[in-house]
Amino acid sequence: MPGIVLFGYSDVGYECLDLLVGQGRDVRLVVTHEDSPSEARWFRSVRERARAAGIETSTAEIKDDPGIEARIASLAPDLILSCYYRRMIPARILAHARLGAFNMHGSLLPKYRGRAPVNWAILHGETQVGATLHRMVKRADAGDIVDAEAVAVGPEETAFEAMGKVVGAARRVLTRQIDALLAGTAPQTPQDETAATYFGGRTPEDGRIDWTWPAARIVNLVRAVAAPFPGAFSDGTGERLFVWRARKAAGTGIPGTVLATAPLVVACGDGAVEIAEASLGEGAPTGGAALGLAAGARIG
Repeated sequence: MPGIVLFGYSDVGYECLDLLVGQGRDVRLVVTHEDSPSEARWFRSVRERARAAGIETSTAEIKDDPGIEARIASLAPDLILSCYYRRMIPARILAHARLGAFNMHGSLLPKYRGRAPVNWAILHGETQVGATLHRMVKRADAGDIVDAEAVAVGPEETAFEAMGKVVGAARRVLTRQIDALLAGTAPQTPQDETAATYFGGRTPEDGRIDWTWPAARIVNLVRAVAAPFPGAFSDGTGERLFVWRARKAAGTGIPGTVLATAPLVVACGDGAVEIAEASLGEGAPTGGAALGLAAGARIG
């Protein structure tokens, strides 16, 4: 039976591993990450799923531990799969897979190569996201496409909600293609480099709201970083204001001015934004009207 080494993390990694285990595939090794104590883990554990299936598991960092490459070489895998693994896998490791190495990426390539693709897609107001299975090459997310599936995103859906749809799409794509991958017959189509976009990782500070922005940009930022991500925020209210749900609203005024309190409406660059759910400092999320901000107050 063809052997597989899987690099995986997060819910996409979990679902892809769960599929392989459920089909009785020969997964010889799972390489994943130690959970970061600074990150709230909202996703299921690849390591726990692998251990439950009796699969050898490693959390060694490939850039620091040469032993992981030696172990992969000794296993002589036919196929390497990467499913939301957070590190670039060196070409010398990919070369150990007889049938090649393939990655499941959370965007419709060639758009949104790089880190946090779903968050970036929501930030830019995309109406669909998806999962793409592609061959791994030296450049990130640039290899030939095997298969992809798009899923629609509603105008108020958050990146977390969209991510749930991407997870399902990733499992369906791998279901369609795993037999062909293991037979060495999977279709492969070069990406259109003229349509490629690339984005890097995001930090909590990237969630800062600039009230001079258009309403659509502010709303999309809120959607892109809403819980369980760190959240969009604004200072100037005594405590930091975190905005968890927002929508465009009628009104005009100096950007950052509270125009109404029930519902809570704040002026921005081209109109206004209704803050439907928010919190102050470490407080629990609540409706915007319950925050106690006065009309005419300035934030941001």
